[in-house]
Formats: sequence, C-alpha cells, structure tokens
Amino acid sequence: MIWLETLIQGLLLGGLYALFAAGLSLVFGIMRLVNLAHGDLIVLAAYLILGIGTAMGLNPFIAALIAMPIMFALGYVLQTVLLNRVLGEDILPPLLVTFGLSVVIQNALLQQFTADSRKLPVGPIEAQSLSFGSVNVGIMPLITFASAILVILCLNRIFYRTALGRAFRATSDDPVTVQLMGIRPSRIFAVATGIAMVVATIAALYLGARANFDPSIGPARLLYAFEAVIIGGLGSLWGTLIGGLVIGVAQAFGAALNPQWQILAGHVAFVVVLLLRPRGLFPRAYD
Repeated sequence: MIWLETLIQGLLLGGLYALFAAGLSLVFGIMRLVNLAHGDLIVLAAYLILGIGTAMGLNPFIAALIAMPIMFALGYVLQTVLLNRVLGEDILPPLLVTFGLSVVIQNALLQQFTADSRKLPVGPIEAQSLSFGSVNVGIMPLITFASAILVILCLNRIFYRTALGRAFRATSDDPVTVQLMGIRPSRIFAVATGIAMVVATIAALYLGARANFDPSIGPARLLYAFEAVIIGGLGSLWGTLIGGLVIGVAQAFGAALNPQWQILAGHVAFVVVLLLRPRGLFPRAYD
C-alpha cells in the first residue's frame, strides 16, 4: 500500500508539472520558440493572483479568473512588441531575448515583493483529503490533476476542432503561404502566446496553492516544464501530460527511498528516457 500511495502521489504531482509544461509545448509547437522566461511568467501570474486576491478580498480561484485575461493580454503584447521581432531561422535571438526577459521579471518581482516566500490562501480545502481504502489522497492534488487533463483536452479541441486551430497548424507548417490566405502569422503567434499565458495562470494558481513561492523559483519550474515537454515528445500535448507524470512518479519514488533523491530522481528519469527515446515518447508535430 505504501508503494501504491507513492505512485498515486507521483501521478498527482505530475499533473502540476504537466500544467507547467503545457504552455511551453503550445508555443514551441506553433512557432518553434523556446521561451526561457516561461517559469518566471508562471511566478509572475502567481503574484498577480495573490495581489488581486489580497486587494479585492477574493478567493485565489476567483482571483485567477480575473488574472487570466490580464495574462492573456500580457502574452499578446509581449509577442507583438518583442518576440515577433526576433523570430526567424536563427534560434539564438529568441533565446537571448527570453533570457533577458527572465532576468527582468525576477528582479522586478524581487524589488516589489522582496525575497520572502508567499502562498495562496485557498482555505480548508488545502488540508482536506479523500480516503480510498487505506490510501488517502489530497483534494487539491486531485483538482490539480483533473485541471491538467481538462487543459490538455481544451487545447487539443482548439487545435483540431476550430478555425483558430487550423490557423495555428497552417501557420506552424508554412507562415509564408498562409499570408496568401489572409492570415497574419504575427497575430496568430500573439494569440498563441496569450493562450499559453492563460495556461500559465492556471499552473500558477496550483503552484501557489500547494507550495510556497518566491521570485527566484521560476528557472526550476522552467526546467521541469522542459523535461516534461522533451520526455513527451516535442509538439505533442498528450505527450507533455505523460512527460509530467513520468517526472512526478520518478520524484515520488525517489523521495520515498531517500528524501534527498527527490529532485535527482526526476532528472535521472529524464536522462533515461532520452537514452531510450531521443525524440521523446510521443514525438508529433501539429499537422
């Protein structure tokens, strides 16, 4: 039963990592952009939720609903004003720009909120759990996992069942030809980044509800997101979910064996998958 509970806790933790990675996978799949500021944008969204909730006296879940359109607008503006200018065949300019953006966000948050750790007060639900025989499962981890699946379902539906999704896929395949059909790639890219920021806000809600956060934790979240995306296979949203679950389960079993091995176990799982499947478990393009 101990190992069964460890497996379940690892899967639920993997749901959080999948939320970290979904926005990153979305942006990479459409415009081949590696956003090194993704983790810091998640932390920024967590502070935004905290600020809205504190200022208006709202529950973090309600505050997150208000933060989502704000983060969408931020993503749209960032892509339009900054990132579209550096997209091209050379991957170095976007890397440098997003790295600089990461540094700016971290220092701005540090200046505004100091290095003190914060947490989103979600109320009694934080400590509540459900019992399945001799296995206890926290309600917040369950909600996080369900949200991860729902987000992946919604993103897949957008991509394969809507006109916007067809524009995403066409622009990803050939951004030059789609302009003949009246589609502006720069606008499509901006919308994609906006949607990625909405997903990042959902990830920020559960990050802040389940653990403390401070301005410096963005790079670690980016690392987990990268590993989940690469394990799952670049361009596969369902693969991203599986990648997050692999990391979560590896960390859970590593912690069960030795608390000091938790983070290391996730990285080891990442390396093992790369050795066996260099292109990830489910490599796929948005076609």
